[in-house]
Amino acid sequence: MDAKKALKPKESILIIEDNLFMAELLVEKMSNEGLNALSIYDAEGAISIIGKEKPGLVLLDISLSGDIDGTELLRRLRKLHDKKSLPVIALFSVNDPKVIDQVMKLGANGYLIKAFTSTEEIIASVKDALKNKDKLIVGKSKVPDESGVEAPKIVQPKTTSKAPEVGAELTIELANKFKSKVEAALKSPETEISIINLVDDMMEYAFWARASDIHLEPFGESLLARLRIDGILQDSFKFSKGLHSGIITRIKVLGGIRTDEHQAALDGRFKMTTKEPRVEFDVRVSIIPTFYGENAVLRLLAEQTKISKLDDMALTDSDKLKIKKATSKPHGMILATGPTGSGKTTTLYTILKEINTREVSIITIEDPIEYSLEGIDQIQVNQRTGLTFANGLRSILRQDPNVIMVGEIRDEETAGIAVNAALTGHKLLSTIHTNDAATTLPRLLDMGVEPFLVASTINVAIGQRLVRMICQKCKTKKRITEAEFNNLAEYIPKEVLDNHKDFYYGKGCSVCNQSGYFSRMGIYEVLEMNDFIREAIMRRADAGEVKKIAIKNGMVPLLEDGFKKALAGFTTIEEILRVVRE
Repeated sequence: MDAKKALKPKESILIIEDNLFMAELLVEKMSNEGLNALSIYDAEGAISIIGKEKPGLVLLDISLSGDIDGTELLRRLRKLHDKKSLPVIALFSVNDPKVIDQVMKLGANGYLIKAFTSTEEIIASVKDALKNKDKLIVGKSKVPDESGVEAPKIVQPKTTSKAPEVGAELTIELANKFKSKVEAALKSPETEISIINLVDDMMEYAFWARASDIHLEPFGESLLARLRIDGILQDSFKFSKGLHSGIITRIKVLGGIRTDEHQAALDGRFKMTTKEPRVEFDVRVSIIPTFYGENAVLRLLAEQTKISKLDDMALTDSDKLKIKKATSKPHGMILATGPTGSGKTTTLYTILKEINTREVSIITIEDPIEYSLEGIDQIQVNQRTGLTFANGLRSILRQDPNVIMVGEIRDEETAGIAVNAALTGHKLLSTIHTNDAATTLPRLLDMGVEPFLVASTINVAIGQRLVRMICQKCKTKKRITEAEFNNLAEYIPKEVLDNHKDFYYGKGCSVCNQSGYFSRMGIYEVLEMNDFIREAIMRRADAGEVKKIAIKNGMVPLLEDGFKKALAGFTTIEEILRVVRE
C-alpha cells in the first residue's frame, strides 16, 4: 500500500484492487485529475484503512483474491457503514447478471464492468459519484444487456465499432468451448470430419486461449498442433496423418496460397472473424516443406493484444518521461531493442499512436506489416521487387515525411540511411537486435556508423523483454528460503535485493489453465542520451562502460525493473530470471 498523501475525509477515493498494475494506473490517472486516491490490494487492510481514514468513496474489485473476496468485504462494510456515508462502486471483470444482482442487493451504490470500461470512463464515473453522493441511490436505469438488474447512472458500458474485449473468465469459457469442439471432432471417423469446421474451431480456440502463434508440425504418423500462449509453446491437439493434407490445403486456400506447390517456402495472410462475440483479426501464414511434409505456422495478429497509449504500458514514471521527452523532439532516433518476440514493434506502434496527428506525415516500412494504423502510410518490404529496407527508406525520404518507422535496422546500408535521415530533421523509429539498451550504441558503430553521428542522432534506446504475469485469480504470497535468497543475491544487486524475502506466485486454477500465469507485461530499461554517454561513444567505449555510465545517470536496468515488478506481485522471480538471464 502506498500512502504518500493522507486521505482527507469525504474528499478521497480508496481503490481496493488486487491487479496491482490496474490499481496503480487508476491512482496515477486520478492524481493527474486532481483527485486524492489511494490503493490497497487486500480486504483485511482495506477494512482497517476505511475505519481509520473514512474515504469519501470506495472502488471495490469484486474478484479480489485471498480469504476475503470482494463480495464478502462489501457484506462486512455494509454492517459498519450505510450507502450514504460510504458509497461503494463495484468493479466486475465480466458482465455476470447473477453476481451483479447479488452485489447490488448487498448494498453497492453502482457498478462498472472493467472489460467494457476504460480507465478514463471509470474516473468520469467516480467524479460523477462524488458530485452526486445524495443521488446515487436514485435515477436508476436498465443495463444494456436487459438482465433486469438496476443500477445508478454511473454504469457506463463501453461500446465500439469492433467487438469489445472480454474478461478472463469469459475468455477461458470460450476457449474451452472450442477446444471441446475440436476434441469431439477428432473422435469421429476421418471421413466424417469437416476440415473447414475443424480449422475454424482450432483458430477460434487459439484466439480465445490468447495464443500468438499456432504451430502445425508433421511427424511420422501424426500432425501436432502447438500453441504459443504468453510466449510458451504448449501441445494442444494431435491430428492423424490422414488429416494433414486437408488442414494444410485449407490454410493455403484461406491465405491465398497456391495449393499445388509443396516444395517451396510459402507466405500468405487472411482475416478471421470469431462467431460470438464477433472479433476480426489478421492471421499471417508461413509454410515450409520438411522431411515429414509441410509445416505451417500461423501468427495471430489480434487487435486485443495492442496497447493504445504510452501511459498504459508498464513503465515507471521516470522512464515514461524519458520516452515522452524523446518523442517530443522534432528529429532524432528512438530505438527499441531486444530479442525476437519481446514486444519491440508494439512499443513503436504505441509511440506512433501518441504522435499521430493530422499535422504530421508518418510513413513506415515493415517486414511484415503487423497491424494496420489509421492515418499512417505503411509500406511492405518486397525482396522480389527490390523493395528492401534500405531502398524503401531512400524512397520514403522523397515523400516529405515528418516521422519514419523502419521495421528493423539489419545492415550497414539501412543503418547509414536511417542515421542520416534522423540527422536531416526527421524523427525516426526503429528496432535493432541487441541484448540490452547499452549494446545498441556500439552495435551501430560496428555497422559502420561514425561515432559523432551515433552521439548526435540517438535520443533514446529502449531495452525490453516480455514476462508472464501472475494469474490474479490464484495469486498467493510466499516467503523464500535462506538458500533461495542467497542464490538470488548472485543475480540481483545487493542494494536492490536489500532484505526482501516476500514474493508471489500463482498456484494454478481454471482461469490460467493451471499454469499460475495469465497474460504478459513488459520489463524495460530506458537509456537516454546525455553528454556523458556521448563522450563515451566518441571514444568508442564498449557496451559495459556505456551501461555503467547510464546506470550512474539514472537508468534502471532490466533485471532491477523486473525484480521490482516481482516484488510488487506482478510476476515471479523465476520468470524474471528465465527471461533476462536466459
